[in-house]
Amino acid sequence: MLYTRENADAFVAQRKYLLKDEYRLNYHLISEFGWMNDPNGFIYYNGEYHMFYQYYPYQPVWGPMHWGHAVSPDLMTWKHLPVALAPDQTYDRDGCFSGSAFERDGRLYLMYTGHIVTGTDNDYRQNQNIAVSEDGIHFEKLAANPVIRTEQIPAGVSQKDFRDPKVFERDGAYYVVLGSNDGHGSGLILLYRSFDLVDWNFIGEIARSDGKLGDNWECPDLFELDGHDVLVMSPQRMPAQGDDYHNVHSTTYMIGRLDILQSTFSYDRYEPVDYGFDYYAPQTTTDERGRRIIMAWMETWETEIPTQLGHYWAGAMTLPREVVLQGESLVFKPLEETKAYRKNGYETSDIVLSGIKDMDVSGDCYELEVVFKADQAEEFGLKLRVYGEEETVLSYRQAEEKFRFNRDKSGIGLGGERRTRIAMKDGLLALNIFVDKSSVEVFIQGGEKVMTSRIYPSTRSLGIQTYSDGVCTIVSFKKWDMMK
Repeated sequence: MLYTRENADAFVAQRKYLLKDEYRLNYHLISEFGWMNDPNGFIYYNGEYHMFYQYYPYQPVWGPMHWGHAVSPDLMTWKHLPVALAPDQTYDRDGCFSGSAFERDGRLYLMYTGHIVTGTDNDYRQNQNIAVSEDGIHFEKLAANPVIRTEQIPAGVSQKDFRDPKVFERDGAYYVVLGSNDGHGSGLILLYRSFDLVDWNFIGEIARSDGKLGDNWECPDLFELDGHDVLVMSPQRMPAQGDDYHNVHSTTYMIGRLDILQSTFSYDRYEPVDYGFDYYAPQTTTDERGRRIIMAWMETWETEIPTQLGHYWAGAMTLPREVVLQGESLVFKPLEETKAYRKNGYETSDIVLSGIKDMDVSGDCYELEVVFKADQAEEFGLKLRVYGEEETVLSYRQAEEKFRFNRDKSGIGLGGERRTRIAMKDGLLALNIFVDKSSVEVFIQGGEKVMTSRIYPSTRSLGIQTYSDGVCTIVSFKKWDMMK
């Protein structure tokens, strides 16, 4: 097949009628057709938010990667634009892999990884390339590509896993971080520098796995926040640590200090970005208000995605979240923009709860704000998307100080449970929950922790229940339909 941007756009336009709407999300970014994975090139440019993404438009499966492209005024409603990149050059013939965007002299630049299969699928090479646009829509690849070649990979580093450039500016120079590994089970991050975007020099290896952080690091993002440097990245095949990192591939962040002269990123500890099932390859940007905003792919590699079978699409992005430094940790908060889409508000309060209670509201696209007072209850929580045997259970056990997300009865998708420890505040647990057809995002205690999951219940599963083992109090319960 000849992969071009024009062919991709024409194919999608002719096939969109095949889509099934049953699980398609309403207020999240999803592709028009086919497969979507990592967010790429997330940037606020010319008064709009731009999100590019890994895209295979021809089938709902991973294939030779293109870059899809959408824009939004508020990160809630999205307009799809023409495909930005296709694997149409010798240096990217098997995929335009993940990367980032930046502005220079009014132009919009994309830096991405070119993927070349040299034998079997596990025998490949990767390089870094740049494309530029005058209008933010149509992109031309530089004649100088690749701007960082395979030959520029340092000794002792994988000669094939060399990808996902995230560009940033500092002290009058351009820098890019790249994900890789040492070929012996440890992921690492490489740093390069350029003054003209064409000639790039290797600065050093700034961070490496301690043996517990996975065998390959993907999608690094390095940025400043309130005087600190923050590194976000996605370690592959990271072993579980207590209740954390139970997915095949994970996400984590470190708060520390980048020393370019010493080629080091120093940090004391690492923490998960999200504690749920489906959250990978996050990327951040800043907007005109100075907010640091993060979005991620709301899936997990190497797991089943029900919409791949007969629905003609797969993959979605999370809601955007503001990244805030709180003490020595990051918190992740829903954006204020979500409130503009609240409709049909419902509110009740001061309910003494024991057993199961139907909340007399229902839906499949909504937001909840619920505050529980634990009292003497051993366990309490919510059941969402309830009908018959189907339910998605969010629960808290007071003695363990653990919040649980259980999707064993959530529908046709994968089951399982994720847990995280979080303390109540003055005996209260505050939850902000967003449900959108086939997704649930739970912000716990103001975003101190977030749990994200895809679920695939039947269209009849619309009920909302609260429950308690022992007596607790629902201090407040607020529900809004979320509508465009």
